[in-house]
Amino acid sequence: SMITENVFEAWSRFVEEMIRLGADARTDGHHAVVRGLPQLSSAPVWCSDIRAGAGLVLAGLVADGDTEVHDVFHIDRGYPLFVEYLGILGAEIERVQ
Repeated sequence: SMITENVFEAWSRFVEEMIRLGADARTDGHHAVVRGLPQLSSAPVWCSDIRAGAGLVLAGLVADGDTEVHDVFHIDRGYPLFVEYLGILGAEIERVQ
């Protein structure tokens, strides 16, 4: 898949964090190329913005093992009950201090 981002300049940090989870992805200017994989691996990752944070949490849910997502204050700005809603949907997720 190819993803194009023309608005948010620091978006490529999200791709770097996804690579930490084992994603087969690369950036090229305003584009990211992502190839599908059968499984992601757990790793500590850091949110750089609201959308990236939500994406990292969702990727962490399907990754093999426990994934720690840091700087979740970004997610809280846009999705204040994100963890609670995912838990209601059946996700094994918890917020730790």
